[in-house]
Amino acid sequence: MISIHCWLLFFILVGCAQCSFDNHQHNGTHHHEYCVLGAGPSGLQMGYFLNRAKRDYIILERNSGPGSFYNKFPRHRKLISINKIYTGKHNREFNMRHDWNSLLSDKPDLLFKKVSTEFFPPADALPLYLSMYVKELGLKVRYGVDIGRIRAVPSATGDTYILTDQHASDYRCSVLLVATGLWVPQKVEFMGSDLVEEYESISTNPDDYKDQAVLILGKGNSAFETAQSISTRASRVHMLSSSPVRLAWQTHYVGDLRAVNNELLDTYQLKSLDGIAEVKLNKIAITQLQDQGVTSGEMKKRKLYLAVNKYIQGQKQKNSSSVTGEELPGYYVDNFAMRKPYDRVIGCLGFRFNFSIFDSSARPPKSDNAKGRLPGLTPWYEGKNTPGLFVLGTASHSRDYRQSAGGFIHGFRYTARVVHRVLEQRYHNNKWKSTTLKTSQLQSWILKRISESSGMYQMFEILVDVILLRGSHCEYVEEFPVQALPQFSTVSGHEVSHHGMIILLFQYGKNKNVDFLGKDRAQTEWTEAWLSNFLHPVLYYFDILPTEADMKMRPSRWPLPRPKAIHHMIEDFLAEWDSPKSHIQPLRRFLEHCMDTDLRTFYADSCFRLALTHRKPPLFCQQGYMKQQGVTRNNQLWQQVHGTVMEHTNRDAHNSGTDPAFSSYLAHAGAAVSSGLKLNL
Repeated sequence: MISIHCWLLFFILVGCAQCSFDNHQHNGTHHHEYCVLGAGPSGLQMGYFLNRAKRDYIILERNSGPGSFYNKFPRHRKLISINKIYTGKHNREFNMRHDWNSLLSDKPDLLFKKVSTEFFPPADALPLYLSMYVKELGLKVRYGVDIGRIRAVPSATGDTYILTDQHASDYRCSVLLVATGLWVPQKVEFMGSDLVEEYESISTNPDDYKDQAVLILGKGNSAFETAQSISTRASRVHMLSSSPVRLAWQTHYVGDLRAVNNELLDTYQLKSLDGIAEVKLNKIAITQLQDQGVTSGEMKKRKLYLAVNKYIQGQKQKNSSSVTGEELPGYYVDNFAMRKPYDRVIGCLGFRFNFSIFDSSARPPKSDNAKGRLPGLTPWYEGKNTPGLFVLGTASHSRDYRQSAGGFIHGFRYTARVVHRVLEQRYHNNKWKSTTLKTSQLQSWILKRISESSGMYQMFEILVDVILLRGSHCEYVEEFPVQALPQFSTVSGHEVSHHGMIILLFQYGKNKNVDFLGKDRAQTEWTEAWLSNFLHPVLYYFDILPTEADMKMRPSRWPLPRPKAIHHMIEDFLAEWDSPKSHIQPLRRFLEHCMDTDLRTFYADSCFRLALTHRKPPLFCQQGYMKQQGVTRNNQLWQQVHGTVMEHTNRDAHNSGTDPAFSSYLAHAGAAVSSGLKLNL
């Protein structure tokens, strides 16, 4: 019989073993195939894809819940991402075009509208939605892990990334997916910059600005959001930056000033004390007038003046922000726009990527655009010179900065899927998802994608559908990053045949001088489709895969090099490209031109007649009726279409040239025109 002392000893040993295990977990090393850094929208979106694929992953989050950035920002607590619940349609993919907050999942009801029905929702709704997303999908998130250092070490299969947290615990992974977003405030150093209050710490109570003159540095959405909040209490609000205001509805870039925040433009243009101006911030100074005998406490309450460096004597040697009256611009230019003093100056200059946590062995370079605020990435979102390190979400926006929606949820939920497909091909030998279609089915599939696809629609000119022509059939590859086309076979796992390829994308017109509210802002004739200004589908036909040199030499502002043939589908007021004459027939003629075949559709009766009277029936009949598939018309339909069908059949059977209007259209669009269609009937 075991004595009580033995049992006691046993429990002590078990307790010590458990304590030792806990200490190992706390201070030891954790191994995972994939580490996702950050539990914001992009990190959770990637977590969903990894979880669905049953990969070994962990999501590391420094705070106590997901989406912690949105617990504080935007400061005035209104999101500017559209939450349009009622679209008149029940197609989920189509509805995602107008739902800018939901993440992708296999649960049709796991949508943002469950937590808010407001068109511009409150910011607090987003962390609530993300928490629901984590719970319902069972994502593996570890909270309270603050990664302070990331380094890369060589291994047999490539670099291994080691992430060290605040407890000196290490997380080792083969692939690192950085989803930390942009949260480090962007600052500009100038004389007196220490007198500037920052967006992340200002009071959001409008009454704190009562009867005060306020200068705001910046003209982005955070700056205008702040101006709009305080303008009803402040005596005047002025805004200053190096660039003029860019309106999102004019530039079609969702990161520019949105209408929901632009009330101050009214009060500026209607001369109600507010105003905006342009000057480079590194050329200014925020100063106070010198006054002997004033205490430091009183100095903090003194009025602030906007000064210009060139008027300040010995500016580089000054250790304070005090100036004399003779050093202010108003002394030299008596009507200087900002000659009156301010009570407060607020900086709203946005955020940048946190490079500081990366060791030199794992640090991606700064991007060439966005003033270096973002990491430099390959077209498939892998850090340049950091193989196995991918960047997701807002921080990946350097690939489409000021072009598309990759810096926002409704864009990067799709680029996260791109990265996952890259990972599946590279590390698990799973080809990029594709659909095999008969050539006779291609037109219908294209029309379906144009009508409902959200990824191409939101990431216009960045994500494209690639149609690999194979003769009697084709492979349809969805949402491939256009800038990675030269590496298409390596990235996707699919080969391009000698039949060539068609690229489908959405794009805006390239005319810079369009008045988007003017009477001539839109085209209506399909023969003028290449002049369309608003978002519309465009198809590019290449007989060979474009090279990197081709991509570099592409025409200015074009997403692709000049193709063998190009087809613009005329812009549509309803954004529904389904009109028989203006949309469908020109598309069919373009596809026939590229594939050198007849893509008309026929009833079974017509296929029967054509099979008896022609050496080779049309492709639609070969792939449908001849395989015991087809639709039988009724007598009424026969009376309506008999003459039309036979007229087109007889005409096309003896016509080896293209439609003159179609040839003219191709020439105007800047594409080469090959020989006419050879129907071979």
